[in-house]
Amino acid sequence: MKVKVYQFINYNETLARFIYGLIFLNAICLILESFKTLRIEYELFFQTIEYFSIIVFSIEYVTRLFVANLEERGWKSYVFSNYGVLDLLSILPFYLPLLFPFDLRMLRVLRLFRLIRVFKLGRYSKSFKTINEILKETKPELLITAFIALILVGLSSTLIFYAENDAQPDKFSSIIEAFWWSLGTLTTVGYEDAYPITPLGKFLSALIGLIGIGFVALPTGIISSALIEKVKREKGGCIDCPNCGMKIKKE
Repeated sequence: MKVKVYQFINYNETLARFIYGLIFLNAICLILESFKTLRIEYELFFQTIEYFSIIVFSIEYVTRLFVANLEERGWKSYVFSNYGVLDLLSILPFYLPLLFPFDLRMLRVLRLFRLIRVFKLGRYSKSFKTINEILKETKPELLITAFIALILVGLSSTLIFYAENDAQPDKFSSIIEAFWWSLGTLTTVGYEDAYPITPLGKFLSALIGLIGIGFVALPTGIISSALIEKVKREKGGCIDCPNCGMKIKKE
């Protein structure tokens, strides 16, 4: 019985398509609800979709928890997995106000958690699964990149603060204030509220901007390289072992 339920909830294509469609419907409703006139006029419709979604996702969570002991690590393999956490967060904001009193502002914040349901698509999409596997493979490289980025932001914030503080004490009042400028410059987004006016500040701004171009390209290159390598392996008849992660040939 439990094995059949496990196979149905994990491998049934009809169920996967249904959940897929329901998630997309939730995303569309969330967008439409941002229009005040639509939210008021079709309030009953939006509430019906929300309640129906909560029922479906709650049943899905409880069912997956029920069959989780068929996995090697038992229920922990699901509860503490990425998808297990996503499944819980997608329904938890609905139940929390029933258990604890919240003010209106907190309720609005909790409603934003409905966006998390979009990430549930990863369980039913091969493309999402591929991206998830690539991110796991490149995790060490991406962490190193993030560490380097943190050092660059801290260093550039300190340098621009000492270069511009005397000339613009209101714009660069502290290293923390300069942090936002550095982050915007390194990511090539820009920070229009503040810009350097001293010769040294302008030089540092140009230098940081050039470094930022390479900085943005670095994680993109890492992920792209891993994606190309994975496609080559799959075309060459190799797949990743789900247990140990080693490369094995397809049967």
